[in-house]
Amino acid sequence: MSESTTLGWTANAISEEVRSGRRTAVDAVTDSLARIREYDDDVAAFQVVRRERALAEAADVDARPDRSTLALAGVPVAIKDNVPVAGEPMRVGSAATDDSPQSSDHVVVERIRGAGGVVVGLTRVPELCVFGATDSVHGITRNPWDLARTPGGSSGGSAAAVAAGMVPVAHGNDGMGSVRIPAACCGLVGIKPGLGVVPAHLGATDWYSLSENGALATTAEDAALLLSVMAGDASLAGIAPLDERLHVAVSFRAPVAGVAVDPAWAAAADRLGSLLRGEGHDVRHAEPVSPTDAAGNAAAIAGLARWFAGTAADADELESSRLEPRVRRHAMLGRLVRRTPLMDERLREAWIRHAERFLREYDVLITPALAQPPINARRWFSGGWSSTMLANIRYAPFAAPWNVAGMPAIVIPMGVHPQAGTPVAAQVVARRGREALLLSIAAWVERARPWRRTAPGFPD
Repeated sequence: MSESTTLGWTANAISEEVRSGRRTAVDAVTDSLARIREYDDDVAAFQVVRRERALAEAADVDARPDRSTLALAGVPVAIKDNVPVAGEPMRVGSAATDDSPQSSDHVVVERIRGAGGVVVGLTRVPELCVFGATDSVHGITRNPWDLARTPGGSSGGSAAAVAAGMVPVAHGNDGMGSVRIPAACCGLVGIKPGLGVVPAHLGATDWYSLSENGALATTAEDAALLLSVMAGDASLAGIAPLDERLHVAVSFRAPVAGVAVDPAWAAAADRLGSLLRGEGHDVRHAEPVSPTDAAGNAAAIAGLARWFAGTAADADELESSRLEPRVRRHAMLGRLVRRTPLMDERLREAWIRHAERFLREYDVLITPALAQPPINARRWFSGGWSSTMLANIRYAPFAAPWNVAGMPAIVIPMGVHPQAGTPVAAQVVARRGREALLLSIAAWVERARPWRRTAPGFPD
């Protein structure tokens, strides 16, 4: 495997070098494209690689008179293939979508490019971003930590690209955990901001406001930088010291009845709680939701209804016969749900009120990021809807309630599974407006327990 020609393969290091003139954007993008060429045949993270266009855009960054002020100057960035990138098709993992080039950039792509970032490629997703493993008619994306396993979904291509060292940061989005699940599978920092922090504009409905654009990175500092650019809020890039004494809740129980939590994943959450307790924070065991109480039922019903109905709204714009059978069934259920009281906002509001009360008592909640190691990388799309749903729920139940609540959540690497050899991680949730606190916690953990930034055998 070749050595990197870019010293310090982080977004912050690259942008600092390009801003100062010690390195060019063309050098950084050339390095990224070389890594993609070397590693992506095995990983299959990318749907589109923009070799010539990316190099031309990097040259434009080098020529910009304001280069010294650009937050992402010359940083190679991967964009998830469910937002428009001007000049490229947006396939969303489907054979049913139009392969014509998009006429304009999504606002987050526009902001990334405006800040000097260079889009080197578009990353693969499951069809219409519905499920938690990244496979489709376009290919099977694999986890750099174990090529037999999935990198998660639906931002699995973005996570795989970062974990394999092909780009330092990547855009993702998260409607039922689609940033946090891949971050947990691949040993990355993944942040889903709270409702409205970053413009969504995802599909026909944003899955009825479940979905948010977020960031995947190898460091807390890089996640903060990319999030700040997408949010148009430079203050998010400056990670503050973790000075306040926190009231912390830790929960190990899955929010779905009957789902078992692997001890190594529970230990990841416990480890983070113990680290914070050792620094003098008030850490207690507390359950935010039970699958048998009214609030837990409200969270589950509101989330599932919007997941189904949002898929239906996206599928309504496409030729149904060209969709995967499992996606057609998901959309069919969504069309039924849209005609029932299950979409009533009162259900969602009941869960939001409960979650807000809980996070007024506690500054943050820690849970395992997943319940089990990543599932196999295979052609899930050619199987049945039921088998996909069962596999997804069993391994990734912890993320969705916080989409329903519209609250920010982050995944922080916490070691390696002793049997699977893939990463384990903790999820940390906070009330709305506290993205900066989550990033501060991640940065503090990174200093206290540094993690491996990329998968074994790949460059960092």
